[in-house]
Amino acid sequence: MPVTTRAAIAFAPHQPMELRDVELIDPGPGQVMIRLIATGLCHSDLHVLDGQSHSQFPVVLGHEGYGEVIALGEGVDDFAIGDHVVPFLIPDCGKCAFCLSGRTNLCVEFGARIQRGHAPFLLDGQPVKAFAGLGTFAEKTVVMADMLSKVEQAARPDHICCIGCGVTTGIGAALITAKVTPGSSVAVFGTGGVGLSVIQGARIAGAGRIIAVDRNPAKEAVARVLGATDFIDPAEEDAIARIQALTGAGADFTFECVGIPDLARQALEASHPAWGVAVCVGIMPAGAQLAAQPMSLLTGRRWTGSLMGGAKRQDVARFVDMYLTGDYDLEPLVSHRLSPDQINHGFDMMRSGEAVRSVILY
Repeated sequence: MPVTTRAAIAFAPHQPMELRDVELIDPGPGQVMIRLIATGLCHSDLHVLDGQSHSQFPVVLGHEGYGEVIALGEGVDDFAIGDHVVPFLIPDCGKCAFCLSGRTNLCVEFGARIQRGHAPFLLDGQPVKAFAGLGTFAEKTVVMADMLSKVEQAARPDHICCIGCGVTTGIGAALITAKVTPGSSVAVFGTGGVGLSVIQGARIAGAGRIIAVDRNPAKEAVARVLGATDFIDPAEEDAIARIQALTGAGADFTFECVGIPDLARQALEASHPAWGVAVCVGIMPAGAQLAAQPMSLLTGRRWTGSLMGGAKRQDVARFVDMYLTGDYDLEPLVSHRLSPDQINHGFDMMRSGEAVRSVILY
């Protein structure tokens, strides 16, 4: 039977979310009901709240979670009640041409499900959609089983939930998409949760120089703690020129982690002209376009994108194991731990730059 749960609902852009009691449908075939233990606040959610990303309202946002399986739909045999899981944005149907190719983390179901929408919540009898098919800004939610990764129960909830999106996106961009090499030079534009995770991924890969670029000088300390060797404030100096001076001609690998088209262009120009790899990681506003001088590419640079770090749900479990064995640290990343009724304040801190990463604990 449907259960009652509490959820933060966004009714329209540019309006605060409201905590409401909603009905949650039973899991159908191939679906799992989970009780959320923690969820991170991500810029992708902020894009919807600020009207910079297309979404239907009302909607329960949230996609960076950690929880426990409490009910199983028909045909689900990969999970058991009591399993601890991390939801993942990209499905893994294992049957489509994309999944079978072994060349991408994309699944045909990713776009198809976004088009169809998933509305496991009911408010006053009317359906409410779950953002990205997940909706982790609720105490309980129902998701497809192929969007879950089983993880160790020893993991800290306030840390592990971040691996569901921001950490995997950043570490994956460095290790999977760009394949950062030992001794190489790396420049990371933007040191929020994703950018700091790129820095950690580059450090894990053995990069020799890791340059953090951010207009907020308060980010320098945490960036250096997590592996940055240099910090550039573009409000104080020309970031491209400084990166070229530090690396000789340009960084071997550059990453744009904010979602600003012109910053992606700067990351391209800051990469080595002959073999630099510039990776677009940040989610850009709907309708945004990229532009660059053709010669920037003709000399040998490569400009590419990275969705969720190029990772599949199996990589989430791998990154959790790496965290548990001490390969990287998440304590400096999580700056604020909040209750559900503080969720709007959490996004205010994201807008102001006060927070590195905020986590809601249920």
